[in-house]
Amino acid sequence: MELEWRWFGLADFDPLTLYAYLKLRQDVFIVEQNCVYPDMDQYDAVSQHLLGLDENGRVLASLRLVPPGLKYAEPSIGRVITHPDARRGGTGSKLVNEGLRMSSQLYPQQGHRIGAQAHLKGFYALFGFVTIGQEYLEDDIPHIDMLIEAA
Repeated sequence: MELEWRWFGLADFDPLTLYAYLKLRQDVFIVEQNCVYPDMDQYDAVSQHLLGLDENGRVLASLRLVPPGLKYAEPSIGRVITHPDARRGGTGSKLVNEGLRMSSQLYPQQGHRIGAQAHLKGFYALFGFVTIGQEYLEDDIPHIDMLIEAA
């Protein structure tokens, strides 16, 4: 599945695209994962948001890139989502690759840190992330911090 990748600051969204993006986050993080915790937080307003849009403009993938010094010392991708219709075809890998590409462009030689759902640590290891620290619960879901060291 080929998607068009587009970056947005929060103020750059048109209302319908913002609605579709936030609905996807709600559908996956709250409903699908049965996780009744706030999804939107203080990082949304300062982050860059990547959307993968199909030929009809439907949001099928997304992530946000949090600048360094806010969540972690390093920049951090998070809220990584692929819509159920876009899973198992490499969309997630393309999404993460584009997120890391932009992170390296905006914040060169700063490395990258994520708080990954623990069951996805093998997936993120494919991009060069290594596990640091112990597993912990975030919103009742096991997570692990992972790092790509600064070059």
